[in-house]
Amino acid sequence: MQSLLVHPQAAIIRPCGSLNAANAAELRQQLHTAMLSEQNNALLIDMSQVESLDSAGLMTLVSTLNLAQENRKQFCLCSVPVSVRIVFELTQLDRVFEIFENVAAFERTRA
Repeated sequence: MQSLLVHPQAAIIRPCGSLNAANAAELRQQLHTAMLSEQNNALLIDMSQVESLDSAGLMTLVSTLNLAQENRKQFCLCSVPVSVRIVFELTQLDRVFEIFENVAAFERTRA
């Protein structure tokens, strides 16, 4: 289950639970739809409710990042739990993704 919040020219998606092979295709569709929306020039994934992340979930985030770069839009993560952040650090993707401490930190960069 995810929630979608729309801010001026930015969408914030809050996935819950596990981001894994069981729900990666659905999440990918939602992320790509939000990314390609004419209303958004940025997409923030609030990871605060994510409990685990497997390779399929990670690939969904990477493919959305690639789509963002192709469309010259901003794609960021925030509130990444320590247990999930380890996955980004081990794969060195913490150097690739723009990761904010929380939504407020992201919003400060958009002001």
